[in-house]
Amino acid sequence: MINSLKIGILRETKNPPDKRVPLTPSQIVDLRIKYPDVQFFVQPSDFRCYADDEYRYLHIPLQEDLSECDILLGVKEVDKSTFIPGKTYLFFAHVAKEQPYNLEMFRAMVEKKIRLIDYEYLTREDGSRVVAFGRWAGIVGAYNGLRARGIRTDRFSLKPAHQCHDLDEVWAGLKMIDLIPGLKILVTGDGRVGNGAMETILNTNAIEVAPGEFLTKQFDFPVVCQIGPADYVRHRDGKEFDLKHFFNNPSEYVSDFKKYTMVTDIYIAAHFWDPASPVFISAEEMKSEKFRISVIADISCDIAGPIASTLRATTIADPFYGYNRRTGQEEKAFKDARNITVMAVDNLPGELPRDASSDFGSQLISEVLPSLVLGRDSGMVERATICNDGMLTDHYSYLEEYLTGSE
Repeated sequence: MINSLKIGILRETKNPPDKRVPLTPSQIVDLRIKYPDVQFFVQPSDFRCYADDEYRYLHIPLQEDLSECDILLGVKEVDKSTFIPGKTYLFFAHVAKEQPYNLEMFRAMVEKKIRLIDYEYLTREDGSRVVAFGRWAGIVGAYNGLRARGIRTDRFSLKPAHQCHDLDEVWAGLKMIDLIPGLKILVTGDGRVGNGAMETILNTNAIEVAPGEFLTKQFDFPVVCQIGPADYVRHRDGKEFDLKHFFNNPSEYVSDFKKYTMVTDIYIAAHFWDPASPVFISAEEMKSEKFRISVIADISCDIAGPIASTLRATTIADPFYGYNRRTGQEEKAFKDARNITVMAVDNLPGELPRDASSDFGSQLISEVLPSLVLGRDSGMVERATICNDGMLTDHYSYLEEYLTGSE
C-alpha cells in the first residue's frame, strides 16, 4: 500500500451543477477502516446531495484547498480554472470521442501535466465497463416517460423524480398509478440502461410480453416489451443476424423498426447507437397516419441521430417539449395532442442523486480503488488513462489532432 495517500472529493463545477458524489460519507468511513493509511478530504459544496454536515458529522475533513491530495475524484467535467497541476483526476471527461465542447478543458489538463483517468473507459478485459450510472439513467428516464403520459392524458400524476426523497418513493408512486388496458410500452436496449428502464415499468401494472406478441396481439392489460438489435435491425442482404458482426459492421444493416412505431404508445430509447447504424425513426415516418407513438423518452439522447424528434437535450427542471410531426419543429410541451411529447434529459441519474451516488461509489470501491490504493493495476486503470505528464497515452494517441487543432 502507498503510505500517506491522500484522496480528495471535488466540488462539482459543471453548470448546471450536478448533485452527485463519487463517494458517500458512510463509504468514506468504511474506506478509512479498510485503508487506514489513506486520508480523505472533501471540498465544501452548497448543492451536493450529501450536505457538508453529513461529512463533518463523521469527522471527514472539509477543506477548500485540495492541493496536497494525490488523487481527486469528481463526477462530471471539471472547470479548467480549478485544475491542480500534476495531480491524478478521475471523472467523466467526455473527450475520447473528440467532443468539441470539452476541448479547452482537455488542453488545460495536458498543459498542467494532469493524469486523467476517465470512468467511462475503466473496463474489464472483455471490454465491459466496471463503473457506470446507466441503471439510474434507465430508471429515471422511463419514469419521466410515464410521467409525460400522465400529463398528456390527465389520467394520473407523478411528481418529478428529483422531488422524491429516494428510489423507494419513486417505486411507491408508480404503484399508485393505473395504466390503461391495451397500453403498449416499448424499450430498446438490453444493457444497464434498458434493464433500469424495465425496473421502472415493471413497478407499474404493466406485464412484460415477447416481441412477437407485442407486434401482433391486443391485450386487456398494459404491456411492455424490451428489444435488442436482433429485433430492430436486419442485414441488408438477408443474412442471419449476428450481434458481434453488427457491432463491427453496423453500416451493413438496415432498420427493421418501423413495424414497432405502428403499435407502440410510449417508446423508451435506452440503446447504444453507432452513427454508422441505421436510424430508428425518420422525420418522414413520423408524418405517417399509422405512426402511433405519443411519448418518446429518449434516454440515449443522440441529438440529430437515430430518432428525428430528438432536436436537443432537455433539463431536469424542464424535461419535456412537443415535436410537431407535420413540420418537424419543436413546440411547447403538451400544447397539441397531435404532437409527440419528447423527454431528452442528458443527466438523468442526477434526479436521484443519493441512490445513484451510493451505487456508483460501491462500484468504485470494489472495482477501482484497490488498483489505485494498492498500486496493482491489472491493466484496467492504464486502459482508462487518457493523458499523463503532458502526453497522450498510447491508447489515446489518435486524439493528437483533436488536441492540437491541426488539420
